[in-house]
Amino acid sequence: MSPDFSSLVHWILFLPLGAAAFSALFLRRAGGFAAWFSTAAAFGIAGLSLYLLAQGADVRWHVELAKFGGVSLGFGYLLDANARLMLFVVSFVAAWIHLFSVGYMQEDAARGRFFAGLSIFMFSILGIVVADNLLMTFVFWELVGFSSYMLIAHYFDKDFAAAASKKAFIVNRVGDLGFILGIAMCLSLYGTLDFAALKDHAAAAKTIPVAVGALLMCGFLGKSAQFPLHVWLTDAMAGPTPVSALIHAATMVAAGVYFMARVSFLLAPEVLQFIAVSGAGMAALAGLCALAQTDIKKSLAYSTLAHLGIMGCALGLGHPELALMHMAMHAFFKATLFLGAGSVIHGCHHEQDMLKMGGLLKKMPLTAATFIAATLSNCAVPFLAGWYSKDAIIEAAYHDGHFAIFAFLSLAALATCLYSGRMLRLVFLGEANSEEASHAHESPWTMTLPLVVLGLVYSVAGGFLASTLLPAGSLQPIKPALDAIAFHLTAPSTIVGLVSLVVGLLGALKFYGSVRGADALQVVSPRTYHLLEHRWMDGVYRWYVDAVQRRLAEFVAFLDLLLINGVAVRWIGGGVPAVLGYLTGRSFHRGQTRAYALWIVIGSLFLAWFLIAR
Repeated sequence: MSPDFSSLVHWILFLPLGAAAFSALFLRRAGGFAAWFSTAAAFGIAGLSLYLLAQGADVRWHVELAKFGGVSLGFGYLLDANARLMLFVVSFVAAWIHLFSVGYMQEDAARGRFFAGLSIFMFSILGIVVADNLLMTFVFWELVGFSSYMLIAHYFDKDFAAAASKKAFIVNRVGDLGFILGIAMCLSLYGTLDFAALKDHAAAAKTIPVAVGALLMCGFLGKSAQFPLHVWLTDAMAGPTPVSALIHAATMVAAGVYFMARVSFLLAPEVLQFIAVSGAGMAALAGLCALAQTDIKKSLAYSTLAHLGIMGCALGLGHPELALMHMAMHAFFKATLFLGAGSVIHGCHHEQDMLKMGGLLKKMPLTAATFIAATLSNCAVPFLAGWYSKDAIIEAAYHDGHFAIFAFLSLAALATCLYSGRMLRLVFLGEANSEEASHAHESPWTMTLPLVVLGLVYSVAGGFLASTLLPAGSLQPIKPALDAIAFHLTAPSTIVGLVSLVVGLLGALKFYGSVRGADALQVVSPRTYHLLEHRWMDGVYRWYVDAVQRRLAEFVAFLDLLLINGVAVRWIGGGVPAVLGYLTGRSFHRGQTRAYALWIVIGSLFLAWFLIAR
């Protein structure tokens, strides 16, 4: 380990914290300066992360903060190849989101607070990336939850934003309860929270308890919006569009995927199987549900759910490197899609309904070009960024004999092309369907430059760059499958991808062009549209809260009134002391000087005995 590299990580981690503190303390009313100051800090972090990635050096640094018996608790860094890639992706994408926010939030009166929130969010997520132990990870994990709560609730004066932020916070706390129990179980079983030491213990042990991985997985279910804790993600669209890009692209939802790859050695086969099956099922279902969304940001949110399911599936199949690779590719094209949606909303005077758009290819050509490039990458067009990782995961499922999972992933690939083609047709093609769309305009350079870099460069070439940056051994044993995808046109994943592109993308472009100003699926089959639009899990949770949790709470409240307030407080806590006070008062307080002197002597002797006995 080189001291220079550890000091470099110090700067990467604490620079956003300093920027957040300075903005919050001194720049709350200087919104313009706060925006550029936070953006400069973000690009500085991205540059340092790129330098660290180029050096290719592992970093190990640790300082002990406390010791309880044989248990050491400390603060430290553990950077390997996966951590360096994650560090670069998070900081690079976040930097361009900062620049986009300069233009998007230009008229917002609370820009200073907003950019301070972005900086503290970066500090939190970077802490998860570099952490070398579970306790440090959990501290930054909670900071991510808190900072995302603040960013989603940026428009806190609006009821839907306040409700969405509370929902995200509460759902994540449900997952974090299991997470902290898993940390406690690791400490109990292995006596350490250090990742390297835990890996050694796992290698020495014959089997890993299922409960360890299952409890740690709870944090992943909440943070990465996996079934059944996925319900908060679509509501998070209540925040500003740059926040949506930050949460859904490279940072918050990716944190869970990265963490599970970090502790993959603690996951029992039963846990991996659950992650694979639930991830593949969610990928297919979320992709189909995106077809019943008219809000452009919510449609992209369901797209994120689908890709998170694909990443989870890769983890469950035992290929964490593929999950991280898809996380990186997804960060590039999904950030472009969300920022492109923000540019469209900005150009259409804050209109978010896709049915009221149309014809924006002519009005906003640069935004349209970058959005289309990112969409094609999302659809896994060969040799674009998404193809390298998405088709590799589909091929891995087939290659390892998981044919049911392969079928779900194939359906997810088809659904991706369907909702992508629908979005392109409703937003950019045809004629304008509203006054806002007919008067749309291209966004300023601070918003279009990030689209060009992330959309026309990294959404296209990101897969090639990542596959060359990852160490050769990290893609084993799936490297043969990658070669089959690249050079063998009859590979199952290639066939699935090409069929999905032809049937899904081209079919959606034609189908959704048949009806103007309305959703073609809703017109042709209203029942199917309703089934995809209805939020079934929210209904299940609402029933549970009303029928189970509320009645349980009322029963506990009844016991509290009966036992605690009635018996303990009023009888034991109030009545018994009153009786004792009355009896002692009559015994000791009788107005006799000789009796008082006797009690003073007895008390003094008792006190002297107590002191001498010690």
